[in-house]
Amino acid sequence: MCRTGSCFDHGRMEIVLVAGALVLVAARWLPGPWRPRVMVGGGVVVVASAVVMFVDGFRWQLLPVLAGAALAAVWRGRVIGAVVCAGLVLAGAGAAWALPAPGFPEPSGAYAVGTTITQWTDPDRGEDATPDPGDRRTVVAQLWYPARKTDGPGAQYMGRTEREAGVVAGGLAAYLGVPAFALDELPRAHSHAVFDAPVADDGERYPVVLFSPGLGGVRTQNTAWAEELASRGYVVAALDHPYDSAIVTLADGRAVRTRLKATGDRAEDERRAATWSTIRAADLSFALTRLERIEGPLSGRLDTGRAAVTGHSIGGSAALQAARQDPRFAAVIDLDGYPHDPAPRPFRQPVLALTHDVRPGEQPNYLPRLSQVLALSTARAYRLTVPGSAHLTFTDAPLYLPPLPSLAGSLGRTGALRVTAGATTAFLDATLRGKPGDLSKTLSPYGRLTTTP
Repeated sequence: MCRTGSCFDHGRMEIVLVAGALVLVAARWLPGPWRPRVMVGGGVVVVASAVVMFVDGFRWQLLPVLAGAALAAVWRGRVIGAVVCAGLVLAGAGAAWALPAPGFPEPSGAYAVGTTITQWTDPDRGEDATPDPGDRRTVVAQLWYPARKTDGPGAQYMGRTEREAGVVAGGLAAYLGVPAFALDELPRAHSHAVFDAPVADDGERYPVVLFSPGLGGVRTQNTAWAEELASRGYVVAALDHPYDSAIVTLADGRAVRTRLKATGDRAEDERRAATWSTIRAADLSFALTRLERIEGPLSGRLDTGRAAVTGHSIGGSAALQAARQDPRFAAVIDLDGYPHDPAPRPFRQPVLALTHDVRPGEQPNYLPRLSQVLALSTARAYRLTVPGSAHLTFTDAPLYLPPLPSLAGSLGRTGALRVTAGATTAFLDATLRGKPGDLSKTLSPYGRLTTTP
């Protein structure tokens, strides 16, 4: 059963296309009697594979492959022609390899995964990003939860529909300052969760994990991780923070773009980051309040008394601050987030902080500041530095960005998820479910572990 969009295997057909193009390039070196036959065979392979992929959705990365194949079919020059045509084919193949369509790993837990999207407005908080005094703070949440197995299609990545996903991908590209076509695979991608699938019928009440994305990030940036946790019996609620996330699509169809900007002045940027972190922390607490009285199919199935607050980057900072301010949270996970809490004080929750492999001289204040905040926990705090990781290792980025160590780490397309999910699940099982065992021993294989106290 196909759960990630089209059941057609794009990867294999792309290999066939590249192979056919290289056959056309090489055919010019064959003896006369063989050359036309091989050229025809290679041409048939190229045309057939291209037609099939155009029907299902052709990727721009492969246009140089088609150009190289076309030139190889008509250009008679041996050496120069072969070099030019082979260069085009290999360039296209390299681009397709470096920027693949996201392939979400199959969740490994016992449950199928459902997902749903909801929107909440806080009547007690105004929206600081707009001048309208009547504008109330609104957040969009996507929930992943244990579900019954169903034959529904895999959920659209980054949006309710492909059109909405395209708007979000375009907003992300604009935020990152890259051409929109660089992220055009994301709107077509599907994950394994099924929208509005029936909740698992085991009668269990599931622990809750709230998640805040990185600065400019969107709620779906950790979809693979959220699906893995949901398959293991957790409900994950990830938030879009309007005017902070790169772009947020609201229920009425409006697309709200970020209004956050860095100034280049370190003191001013830190002040702004502290403000953004404080707003996000309030969003997380508000979301937990709404989850406590959630209606619909999930009513009565969420154990909000066992809730963890988590986040990536500035979302991790917000998670630490939310835990300090809101005793309802039982545990906190910081995925490579520098703490921006303007008034750090002791808090009671156990903490897991995953950090990227910080190089000598890089961000000299990061680890000392993080260690200072972790030491304020009156419970056990764990700091795990993951070898071979980068800042985006702890998101979905390794699934679709170029595999550059400085960008997404060197753990591989799916190795990054294995580490992030493995470490965080072990921590959540111990802190929310009371799973017995030595947590330090369980976490140690994932990286360099420091514990406090």
